[in-house]
Amino acid sequence: MSLSISFLNSSLSLSLSPPHALSPPPPSSMSLIRRLTPGHLRFNLRHHAGRFATAAAAAVRQDTAAWTQAPLAEVEPAAESLFHVSIDVSDAPDLAASHTRAGQYLQLRVPDVEKPTFLAIASPPLLASAEGVFQFLVKSVEGSIAELLCGLKKGDVVQLSQVMGKGFDVDQIAPPQDFPSVFIFATGSGISPIRSLIESGFGASKRTDVRLYYGARNLKRMAYQDRFDEWESSGVKVVPVLSQPESDWTGDSGYVQAAFSNAKKAFDPLSTGAVICGQKPMTEEVTSILVADGVSSEKILKNF
Repeated sequence: MSLSISFLNSSLSLSLSPPHALSPPPPSSMSLIRRLTPGHLRFNLRHHAGRFATAAAAAVRQDTAAWTQAPLAEVEPAAESLFHVSIDVSDAPDLAASHTRAGQYLQLRVPDVEKPTFLAIASPPLLASAEGVFQFLVKSVEGSIAELLCGLKKGDVVQLSQVMGKGFDVDQIAPPQDFPSVFIFATGSGISPIRSLIESGFGASKRTDVRLYYGARNLKRMAYQDRFDEWESSGVKVVPVLSQPESDWTGDSGYVQAAFSNAKKAFDPLSTGAVICGQKPMTEEVTSILVADGVSSEKILKNF
Protein backbone atom coordinates (compact mmCIF):
# COMPACT_ATOMS: atom_id res chain seq x y z
CA MET A 1 0.00 0.00 0.00
CA SER A 2 1.29 3.50 -0.76
CA LEU A 3 0.31 6.90 0.65
CA SER A 4 0.17 10.00 -1.52
CA ILE A 5 -0.43 13.54 -0.22
CA SER A 6 -0.56 16.49 -2.64
CA PHE A 7 -1.45 20.19 -2.44
CA LEU A 8 -3.96 21.45 -5.02
CA ASN A 9 -4.77 25.17 -4.96
CA SER A 10 -3.87 25.33 -1.26
CA SER A 11 -6.09 22.33 -0.41
CA LEU A 12 -5.01 18.79 0.36
CA SER A 13 -5.75 15.53 -1.45
CA LEU A 14 -5.03 12.13 0.04
CA SER A 15 -4.98 8.87 -1.89
CA LEU A 16 -4.28 5.34 -0.79
CA SER A 17 -3.46 2.87 -3.57
CA PRO A 18 -4.10 -0.87 -3.08
CA PRO A 19 -1.09 -3.08 -2.38
CA HIS A 20 0.48 -4.82 -5.37
CA ALA A 21 0.09 -8.57 -5.15
CA LEU A 22 3.70 -9.27 -6.02
CA SER A 23 5.40 -6.22 -4.61
CA PRO A 24 4.34 -5.44 -1.04
CA PRO A 25 5.76 -2.27 0.40
CA PRO A 26 8.90 -2.57 2.49
CA PRO A 27 8.44 -2.92 6.21
CA SER A 28 9.58 0.63 6.90
CA SER A 29 6.79 2.01 4.69
CA MET A 30 4.20 -0.26 6.27
CA SER A 31 5.44 0.82 9.68
CA LEU A 32 5.06 4.44 8.69
CA ILE A 33 1.49 3.90 7.49
CA ARG A 34 0.58 2.04 10.64
CA ARG A 35 1.85 5.01 12.65
CA LEU A 36 -0.30 7.41 10.59
CA THR A 37 -3.59 6.68 12.32
CA PRO A 38 -6.74 8.52 11.18
CA GLY A 39 -6.32 10.88 14.09
CA HIS A 40 -2.74 11.67 13.08
CA LEU A 41 -3.80 12.20 9.49
CA ARG A 42 -6.62 14.55 10.41
CA PHE A 43 -4.34 16.60 12.65
CA ASN A 44 -1.52 16.85 10.13
CA LEU A 45 -3.86 17.62 7.24
CA ARG A 46 -5.57 20.39 9.20
CA HIS A 47 -2.21 21.76 10.38
CA HIS A 48 -0.57 21.87 6.97
CA ALA A 49 -3.73 22.94 5.17
CA GLY A 50 -3.99 25.95 7.49
CA ARG A 51 -0.37 26.92 6.90
CA PHE A 52 -0.63 26.57 3.14
CA ALA A 53 -4.00 28.33 2.99
CA THR A 54 -2.55 31.29 4.90
CA ALA A 55 0.45 31.49 2.59
CA ALA A 56 -1.74 31.15 -0.46
CA ALA A 57 -4.09 33.89 0.73
CA ALA A 58 -1.15 36.23 1.27
CA ALA A 59 0.12 35.47 -2.21
CA VAL A 60 -3.29 36.13 -3.70
CA ARG A 61 -3.53 39.48 -1.88
CA GLN A 62 -0.09 40.41 -3.22
CA ASP A 63 -0.89 39.34 -6.77
CA THR A 64 -4.38 40.78 -7.01
CA ALA A 65 -3.74 44.13 -5.28
CA ALA A 66 -5.55 46.76 -7.31
CA TRP A 67 -3.19 49.43 -8.61
CA THR A 68 -4.56 52.62 -10.13
CA GLN A 69 -2.53 54.88 -12.40
CA ALA A 70 -2.84 58.55 -11.52
CA PRO A 71 -0.94 61.69 -12.55
CA LEU A 72 0.81 64.04 -10.16
CA ALA A 73 -0.96 67.37 -9.85
CA GLU A 74 1.67 69.07 -7.67
CA VAL A 75 5.12 68.46 -6.21
CA GLU A 76 6.27 71.50 -4.24
CA PRO A 77 8.51 72.14 -1.20
CA ALA A 78 6.59 72.27 2.08
CA ALA A 79 9.54 72.72 4.45
CA GLU A 80 13.15 71.60 4.60
CA SER A 81 13.21 67.95 3.38
CA LEU A 82 9.39 67.91 3.15
CA PHE A 83 7.25 68.15 0.02
CA HIS A 84 3.60 68.75 -0.78
CA VAL A 85 2.52 66.02 -3.21
CA SER A 86 -0.94 66.13 -4.80
CA ILE A 87 -2.25 63.32 -6.99
CA ASP A 88 -5.19 63.61 -9.37
CA VAL A 89 -7.67 60.79 -8.71
CA SER A 90 -10.59 62.37 -10.57
CA ASP A 91 -10.58 59.48 -13.06
CA ALA A 92 -10.75 56.95 -10.20
CA PRO A 93 -13.93 57.85 -8.28
CA ASP A 94 -14.06 54.51 -6.46
CA LEU A 95 -10.53 55.05 -5.15
CA ALA A 96 -11.34 58.62 -4.12
CA ALA A 97 -14.51 57.47 -2.33
CA SER A 98 -12.59 54.80 -0.40
CA HIS A 99 -10.93 57.50 1.71
CA THR A 100 -13.49 57.72 4.49
CA ARG A 101 -11.57 58.57 7.66
CA ALA A 102 -8.62 60.76 8.65
CA GLY A 103 -5.50 58.73 9.36
CA GLN A 104 -5.87 56.27 6.50
CA TYR A 105 -2.99 55.56 4.14
CA LEU A 106 -2.13 53.82 0.88
CA GLN A 107 0.78 52.37 -1.04
CA LEU A 108 2.40 54.22 -3.93
CA ARG A 109 4.68 53.04 -6.71
CA VAL A 110 6.89 55.37 -8.74
CA PRO A 111 7.77 54.58 -12.39
CA ASP A 112 10.20 51.70 -12.98
CA VAL A 113 10.29 50.68 -9.32
CA GLU A 114 8.30 47.62 -8.23
CA LYS A 115 8.59 48.17 -4.48
CA PRO A 116 5.92 50.53 -3.08
CA THR A 117 6.08 53.01 -0.23
CA PHE A 118 3.39 53.69 2.36
CA LEU A 119 2.01 57.24 2.64
CA ALA A 120 -0.55 58.67 5.05
CA ILE A 121 -3.14 60.85 3.33
CA ALA A 122 -2.86 64.47 4.49
CA SER A 123 -6.02 65.85 2.91
CA PRO A 124 -9.45 65.40 4.51
CA PRO A 125 -11.67 62.70 2.96
CA LEU A 126 -14.14 65.19 1.54
CA LEU A 127 -11.43 66.75 -0.64
CA ALA A 128 -11.05 63.55 -2.63
CA SER A 129 -14.74 63.26 -3.39
CA ALA A 130 -15.22 66.99 -4.01
CA GLU A 131 -12.09 67.81 -6.01
CA GLY A 132 -10.72 64.42 -7.02
CA VAL A 133 -7.34 64.80 -5.34
CA PHE A 134 -5.25 63.10 -2.67
CA GLN A 135 -2.67 65.27 -0.89
CA PHE A 136 0.39 64.04 0.98
CA LEU A 137 3.25 65.44 3.02
CA VAL A 138 6.31 63.44 2.01
CA LYS A 139 9.69 63.41 3.71
CA SER A 140 12.49 63.05 1.18
CA VAL A 141 15.06 60.62 2.58
CA GLU A 142 18.20 59.96 0.56
CA GLY A 143 18.05 56.65 -1.30
CA SER A 144 14.37 56.08 -0.59
CA ILE A 145 11.32 55.72 -2.83
CA ALA A 146 10.06 58.93 -1.22
CA GLU A 147 13.10 60.73 -2.60
CA LEU A 148 12.27 59.46 -6.09
CA LEU A 149 8.68 60.61 -5.68
CA CYS A 150 9.74 64.10 -4.58
CA GLY A 151 11.94 64.31 -7.67
CA LEU A 152 9.02 63.77 -10.07
CA LYS A 153 7.13 66.54 -11.84
CA LYS A 154 3.54 67.51 -12.44
CA GLY A 155 1.98 65.13 -14.97
CA ASP A 156 4.23 62.17 -14.13
CA VAL A 157 2.16 59.05 -13.51
CA VAL A 158 2.38 56.94 -10.36
CA GLN A 159 0.44 53.91 -9.17
CA LEU A 160 -1.78 53.91 -6.09
CA SER A 161 -3.14 50.99 -4.11
CA GLN A 162 -6.52 50.97 -2.46
CA VAL A 163 -6.87 53.10 0.66
CA MET A 164 -5.93 51.12 3.78
CA GLY A 165 -6.17 51.27 7.54
CA LYS A 166 -8.83 52.07 10.12
CA GLY A 167 -7.67 55.66 10.54
CA PHE A 168 -8.41 57.60 13.72
CA ASP A 169 -11.53 56.21 15.35
CA VAL A 170 -12.93 59.52 16.61
CA ASP A 171 -16.09 57.75 17.74
CA GLN A 172 -14.01 56.71 20.76
CA ILE A 173 -13.85 60.36 21.88
CA ALA A 174 -17.43 61.35 21.02
CA PRO A 175 -19.66 63.13 21.72
CA PRO A 176 -17.53 66.25 22.28
CA GLN A 177 -19.32 67.27 25.47
CA ASP A 178 -18.31 63.97 27.07
CA PHE A 179 -14.65 64.42 26.08
CA PRO A 180 -13.94 68.15 26.42
CA SER A 181 -10.16 67.63 26.58
CA VAL A 182 -8.28 66.24 23.57
CA PHE A 183 -4.49 66.36 23.33
CA ILE A 184 -2.88 65.85 19.93
CA PHE A 185 0.80 64.99 19.43
CA ALA A 186 2.70 64.98 16.14
CA THR A 187 6.34 65.09 15.08
CA GLY A 188 7.88 65.65 11.65
CA SER A 189 5.85 64.29 8.75
CA GLY A 190 3.53 62.71 11.33
CA ILE A 191 1.59 65.97 11.09
CA SER A 192 0.24 64.72 7.75
CA PRO A 193 -2.69 62.59 9.02
CA ILE A 194 -3.20 65.07 11.87
CA ARG A 195 -3.92 67.75 9.28
CA SER A 196 -6.52 65.40 7.80
CA LEU A 197 -8.09 64.96 11.23
CA ILE A 198 -8.25 68.67 12.07
CA GLU A 199 -9.62 69.67 8.68
CA SER A 200 -12.11 66.79 8.66
CA GLY A 201 -13.56 68.13 11.89
CA PHE A 202 -13.90 66.22 15.14
CA GLY A 203 -15.93 68.72 17.12
CA ALA A 204 -12.94 70.73 18.36
CA SER A 205 -14.98 73.93 18.65
CA LYS A 206 -17.40 72.10 20.95
CA ARG A 207 -14.64 71.06 23.34
CA THR A 208 -12.99 73.22 25.98
CA ASP A 209 -9.34 72.19 25.74
CA VAL A 210 -7.92 70.91 22.43
CA ARG A 211 -4.15 71.25 22.05
CA LEU A 212 -1.82 70.21 19.25
CA TYR A 213 1.80 69.66 20.33
CA TYR A 214 3.68 69.72 17.03
CA GLY A 215 7.38 68.93 17.17
CA ALA A 216 10.11 69.64 14.62
CA ARG A 217 13.83 70.32 14.67
CA ASN A 218 13.35 74.02 13.83
CA LEU A 219 10.89 76.27 12.03
CA LYS A 220 12.50 75.52 8.66
CA ARG A 221 11.44 71.89 9.10
CA MET A 222 7.91 72.64 10.27
CA ALA A 223 5.30 72.21 7.56
CA TYR A 224 1.79 73.72 7.47
CA GLN A 225 2.65 76.89 9.36
CA ASP A 226 0.37 78.70 6.91
CA ARG A 227 -2.54 76.61 8.25
CA PHE A 228 -2.04 77.32 11.94
CA ASP A 229 -4.45 80.28 12.03
CA GLU A 230 -7.14 78.19 10.34
CA TRP A 231 -6.62 75.36 12.78
CA GLU A 232 -6.76 77.76 15.73
CA SER A 233 -10.03 79.21 14.46
CA SER A 234 -11.49 75.69 14.36
CA GLY A 235 -10.79 75.26 18.08
CA VAL A 236 -7.32 73.67 18.09
CA LYS A 237 -4.59 75.49 20.04
CA VAL A 238 -1.30 74.91 18.18
CA VAL A 239 1.81 74.54 20.34
CA PRO A 240 4.97 74.36 18.17
CA VAL A 241 7.85 72.60 19.93
CA LEU A 242 11.38 72.87 18.50
CA SER A 243 14.15 70.48 19.50
CA GLN A 244 16.96 72.61 17.99
CA PRO A 245 15.53 76.13 17.75
CA GLU A 246 17.27 79.27 16.59
CA SER A 247 18.60 81.60 19.28
CA ASP A 248 15.67 84.00 18.94
CA TRP A 249 13.00 81.32 19.50
CA THR A 250 10.75 82.14 22.47
CA GLY A 251 8.33 79.21 22.27
CA ASP A 252 8.56 75.68 23.68
CA SER A 253 11.85 73.84 23.20
CA GLY A 254 12.76 70.19 23.51
CA TYR A 255 10.27 67.40 22.84
CA VAL A 256 6.50 67.37 22.68
CA GLN A 257 6.09 65.00 25.63
CA ALA A 258 8.16 67.30 27.86
CA ALA A 259 6.26 70.37 26.65
CA PHE A 260 2.99 68.66 27.52
CA SER A 261 4.19 67.63 30.97
CA ASN A 262 5.54 71.10 31.74
CA ALA A 263 2.34 72.87 30.67
CA LYS A 264 -0.07 70.25 31.91
CA LYS A 265 -3.19 71.63 33.49
CA ALA A 266 -5.59 69.70 35.68
CA PHE A 267 -7.93 67.56 33.60
CA ASP A 268 -10.33 64.71 34.18
CA PRO A 269 -8.73 61.57 32.67
CA LEU A 270 -12.13 59.92 32.30
CA SER A 271 -13.26 62.67 29.93
CA THR A 272 -9.98 63.06 28.04
CA GLY A 273 -8.90 61.72 24.67
CA ALA A 274 -5.65 61.90 22.71
CA VAL A 275 -4.39 61.48 19.16
CA ILE A 276 -0.77 60.56 18.46
CA CYS A 277 1.26 60.28 15.25
CA GLY A 278 5.01 60.37 14.91
CA GLN A 279 8.19 58.63 15.87
CA LYS A 280 7.84 55.45 17.92
CA PRO A 281 9.75 56.64 21.03
CA MET A 282 7.54 59.73 21.26
CA THR A 283 4.38 57.70 20.71
CA GLU A 284 5.30 55.22 23.42
CA GLU A 285 6.37 57.86 25.94
CA VAL A 286 3.28 60.02 25.45
CA THR A 287 1.07 56.95 25.76
CA SER A 288 2.79 56.00 29.02
CA ILE A 289 2.34 59.50 30.44
CA LEU A 290 -1.35 59.63 29.56
CA VAL A 291 -2.10 56.13 30.84
CA ALA A 292 -0.25 56.89 34.08
CA ASP A 293 -2.51 59.94 34.46
CA GLY A 294 -5.56 57.71 34.13
CA VAL A 295 -6.50 58.18 30.47
CA SER A 296 -7.94 54.99 28.99
CA SER A 297 -5.75 53.45 26.29
CA GLU A 298 -8.91 53.07 24.17
CA LYS A 299 -9.18 56.87 24.11
CA ILE A 300 -5.62 57.30 22.79
CA LEU A 301 -6.05 57.18 19.02
CA LYS A 302 -3.38 56.05 16.57
CA ASN A 303 -3.66 55.33 12.88
CA PHE A 304 -1.36 52.27 12.76
